[in-house]
Amino acid sequence: MKKNIHPPYQDVLFIDSSTGVKFICGSTLQPKERETFEGKEYPVCRVSISSASHPFYTGANQFIDSEGRVDKFQKKYQKKKDDEKAKVAAAAAAEPEAKKKKKAKKS
Repeated sequence: MKKNIHPPYQDVLFIDSSTGVKFICGSTLQPKERETFEGKEYPVCRVSISSASHPFYTGANQFIDSEGRVDKFQKKYQKKKDDEKAKVAAAAAAEPEAKKKKKAKKS
């Protein structure tokens, strides 16, 4: 391995922001923040999700969507389709009346 081209490998204290769980792991991260943990000072990296807070690892119940993505999309935009159909039907219904009025004016 070449010297002076790789970042230094060190122990880093990772803190889960959502649960406050702390764990030490080797990393090449170079954070500026430092904190004492178990009597030793470590650089600190804060993470939003770790195995301590992720639902897959904790077994926490999640809301599972029973509808598929396509079904949700169609349901969401069904109203727009219905409105467009109503406009077309209203225009088609108004068309014969307009023709009758024109014929009545000509006579």
